[in-house]
Amino acid sequence: MEKLYEILQIKQVIAEVREGESHIVRSPMDGAKIAAAFIGDEDREVFLVMCLNTKNRVVAVHRCHVGALNSSIVHPREVFKAAILNNSASIIVSHQHPSGDITPSGEDIAVSKRLAEAGKMLGIDVLDHLIVNANADYTSLKEKGCM
Repeated sequence: MEKLYEILQIKQVIAEVREGESHIVRSPMDGAKIAAAFIGDEDREVFLVMCLNTKNRVVAVHRCHVGALNSSIVHPREVFKAAILNNSASIIVSHQHPSGDITPSGEDIAVSKRLAEAGKMLGIDVLDHLIVNANADYTSLKEKGCM
């Protein structure tokens, strides 16, 4: 019964994304705007997974983990569960720091590398890891060479 609930929860978020115009990610800025709309002003760290099809169209957005004030434990199995359930070709992961600071921590970089490795094994590309804030300011760990 719990698995059915989780699938239903993901579908509800998909409907929320599809209500407006179509979201296609062509740059880190595009991904940051989408992520900031969902998690930019949260008071705790939230780790978000954007699931993309082969045309980089967002087909689902999943709140993978809600953490504490200054940390979030992220496991590859939880990140890729949403991607697999939505038949994603690739993903963009994102989180925010409640302080509004978009500087990546050592743990942020380590998580990015671990997810990229897991994605290679599964055949699901991790295109980027974005750290965002409410103003849609962002840091792309891919652009910084941390992935």
